[in-house]
Amino acid sequence: MGNAISAYSLNDFQLVYNLVSLAVAAMLGTFVFLIFQRRSVAPAYRTAITISMVVLFIAAYHYLRIFDSWVEQLDGVLPFNEGYRYVDWLITVPLLLAELVLVLRLDKGKTKSLITRLAVASILMIALGYPGEMSPNGSTARIVWGIVSLIPFLYILYVLFVEMTKSLDDQPAGIKPIVSGLRWIILITWSFYPIAYFIPVIDGGVTGDVIRQSGYSIADILAKPAFCLLVYLIARRKSEADNFSEAA
Repeated sequence: MGNAISAYSLNDFQLVYNLVSLAVAAMLGTFVFLIFQRRSVAPAYRTAITISMVVLFIAAYHYLRIFDSWVEQLDGVLPFNEGYRYVDWLITVPLLLAELVLVLRLDKGKTKSLITRLAVASILMIALGYPGEMSPNGSTARIVWGIVSLIPFLYILYVLFVEMTKSLDDQPAGIKPIVSGLRWIILITWSFYPIAYFIPVIDGGVTGDVIRQSGYSIADILAKPAFCLLVYLIARRKSEADNFSEAA
């Protein structure tokens, strides 16, 4: 961020501090839950659950680093390191999209095509956003890189809402509304990211930084633990439709 901790009020500092702490708890709590629930879904869907666990573990690690970096500002040791978020997103976002495709159990050709395109688009989205994030608040570079990174973001939404809609016809009746709802959750929660990203363009001071960090943390809680729980629900429902019994 580049702002000294003295620039933040106690309430500002604690708001971000508490939201980051909540994110760590949400990531780890969901990770532990899935450890115990993984065997409650059919073997065909366990890869998706395993990916969820990997995503949550990686995210929890990076949030612990974010937590430490935020606290280090208190003593003026180092400026806040925004890079932790981008390293996390670069790994976890492609995995989140891959697990959504895998849990649907489409044919191999369709699965490979969707995962490849979504992974490439998500990596481009994050990589293109990073230079803008590192640019000064309110700078032209931040605006330009932010707009460019929206192109792969819109492509991901196109794939999820147009191409994947065609695949829902092959899903069990009870699964369709969950998958449809999951796509809307992606749209709503992911919208937090560009909003938070562009906040410093409107307010380049302390308030803008606090809103941005808070927005990123809230979005990550919804886009990771909440998302992974819904993927688990899809896997559980599809396992039931396949007459899978955990005791079997």
